[in-house]
Amino acid sequence: MIKGIIGAVIACVVTAGLAYGVVSPSADQSGIQNKVQQKLANLSRYTVFDNIAYRVDGTQVTLMGQVVLPVLKDDAGSAVKEIPGVTAVINEIEVLLLSPMDYGIRRAEFRAIYNDPGLSRYTEGVLPAIHIIVKNGTVTLEGVVASQSDRDEAYIRANSVPGTFGVNNDLRVNPGL
Repeated sequence: MIKGIIGAVIACVVTAGLAYGVVSPSADQSGIQNKVQQKLANLSRYTVFDNIAYRVDGTQVTLMGQVVLPVLKDDAGSAVKEIPGVTAVINEIEVLLLSPMDYGIRRAEFRAIYNDPGLSRYTEGVLPAIHIIVKNGTVTLEGVVASQSDRDEAYIRANSVPGTFGVNNDLRVNPGL
């Protein structure tokens, strides 16, 4: 009799789960990741000189990276908070100091990288694929390129700009680009 009762309880639990469409946490998290990516890519003030990354832990989203404008940090946080299913947003985006030296380096880096015939294709689309982050004279390249040779060329071009204190090449290679 006990086996019959346990079997009936298990059957009810399984049936109830199917009736309510139980969704695995990974499916929810994947949906949130896609929506976060879309929201961030569509921020109107997001430029080649900003880098916004994120991490999704269940229903909590942590924003990271660097931006030039303080309002962009706020825009990113507000946009992600609007996503259905997101219960918390931790905004760890760093606002870079607006220094004339860094501003000049940003412009020079942009010209050095994107005026190269082999790298100019990365300006296509809504947002250029190579992001140029300048902090206290140090340049960090972020983003995705199609080949190791493009990654190396961007690094060489970035190193050619006078006045920089160093270049970190954090570009990732995705041959499918």
